Amino acid sequence: METLRFGTLGAARITPNALIKPANALDEVEVVAIAARDRDRAEKFGAKHWIPTVHDSYGALIDDPDVEAVYNPLPNGLHGKWTIAALEAGKHVLCEKPFTANADEAEQVAAVAAASPELVVMEAFHYRYHPLVARLLEIIASGELGQVRRIETRMCFPLPLFNDIRYQLDLAGGALMDVGCYTIHQLRTLAGAEPEVVSARAKCLRQGVDRWAKAEMRFADGRTGSVECSMWSSKVIAVGARVEGDLGELKVLNMTGPQLFHRVSVRTHDPRSGAKARRSEKVRGEATYWYQLKAFAQAVRERGPVLTPPADSIANMRVIDAVYRAAGLDPRQPST
Repeated sequence: METLRFGTLGAARITPNALIKPANALDEVEVVAIAARDRDRAEKFGAKHWIPTVHDSYGALIDDPDVEAVYNPLPNGLHGKWTIAALEAGKHVLCEKPFTANADEAEQVAAVAAASPELVVMEAFHYRYHPLVARLLEIIASGELGQVRRIETRMCFPLPLFNDIRYQLDLAGGALMDVGCYTIHQLRTLAGAEPEVVSARAKCLRQGVDRWAKAEMRFADGRTGSVECSMWSSKVIAVGARVEGDLGELKVLNMTGPQLFHRVSVRTHDPRSGAKARRSEKVRGEATYWYQLKAFAQAVRERGPVLTPPADSIANMRVIDAVYRAAGLDPRQPST
């Protein structure tokens, strides 16, 4: 496979794990350029990670003929603007989650992407490309849990850096936009369907900026669900999901970063004999980011499948917007 040449917008904290390290481990990908608003910061980042070209602006990177694909880890409110700019310049795009500030903007990006179907656009829900997810879906589809009644997902961790961009409303910040977009995406993935928001609550760090949120969901077939997320709450660490069926229960600890640690637990019972069974599993593999970047390169070079395309992003943003509204908050807006 011909090497795919990436340029990265900014020097975000996530970039080494999400792009640099997996690119170093894959022959199919090379990071050839970086641009940041702070030229000095871009030069230091480029020197540290052996990136040969440093551009003075995002626009200059996007216009670089040596760059085939753009990695967009900018603040949430800038995702849509620069993804559209990259697409209009003929570049493939790997955009960090959440895809855009809101569903309307996601539809705008999707329309631009649809006009250039030869270009690959992928939202960076890296967990979705790990074999753990395939195994979870296999367990659910096998019927051993019986008829699924409820799905719960949660992702809570402490971020006491209250001036962080993830808490800035003008950059489309908030817990629901950060860790919450994972919980909603994981709920939708495990359900294989789109939920309706029944109710939601949120606690804010400052006006309009949620630090914790929880929502109740329902599906058209009668299943129920819930999501919980926080960056600052009494629940310090909680990362996982639970699927309840009439014959058993599936629990997964750390669905998001299973390369660090994870555990899959399945409990079932036979209503006829009363027999009960319990087991634990682990799914070995590379880092989630490795699978994601490999899938992206294969989508570009070999038209391989994209599990998180713009249509999926629109659906996820619609649920995020609905949770905000149900909690009495406004959906986020693009940054100006």
